[in-house]
Amino acid sequence: MRPDQDIKRDLEIELRSDPRVRSNDVTVTVKDGIAMLTGFVRSHRKKAAAEAAAKRVAGVVAIANDIEVRLPLLHQRPDSAIATDVVGALHHDLPDAAREIQVTVRDGWVTLEGEVDWHYERDEAKWTAYRQSGVVGVSNLMHLRPATIPAEVLRNIVEAFKRNASIDANRITVELAGSEVRLRGVARSGTERDEAERVVWNFPGITKVDNGIVVQPE
Repeated sequence: MRPDQDIKRDLEIELRSDPRVRSNDVTVTVKDGIAMLTGFVRSHRKKAAAEAAAKRVAGVVAIANDIEVRLPLLHQRPDSAIATDVVGALHHDLPDAAREIQVTVRDGWVTLEGEVDWHYERDEAKWTAYRQSGVVGVSNLMHLRPATIPAEVLRNIVEAFKRNASIDANRITVELAGSEVRLRGVARSGTERDEAERVVWNFPGITKVDNGIVVQPE
């Protein structure tokens, strides 16, 4: 395992070098390979970019992203206007699922509730809300509607891992328990760990992914 001070140095360089971040208001601490990001940025894109930068740094085994989003005064808007924009955007981006989603806004913070069929609908709803002007945060409380999962889904997930150049399928095991998929094993990076979970969510009927893959950099 790399020394924490080396990881911290590389992560700070990565943040300064990434044009999507470039914030002097982000503080980095590293302990036992766990990178902790604090401070504030001016947009959700910058917060997500900072987390992505941390995943690219060798030696990082986990990330705690506590960066606060502080919108400029120019971008702050009334809750009613934000709610109207979020609802309209959901109907545009997710016309089939939008009627199942309830939107609440308080002090610029959006809460999404309801039940949808696909993980991508739940995930897209969150990012649709984030993209609206004036949003300071999103609580995604939406649930996935349970469905019967065919037995061959487990085999198909394993085959998808084998086809994916970013995943070492030999070091990851997959278990199916009802509508929940459990991932165990070892990944070379946080990016590989996330990619394995992303692949699983592409299959229908899955309501939960228990990602127990451990990051062990080579």
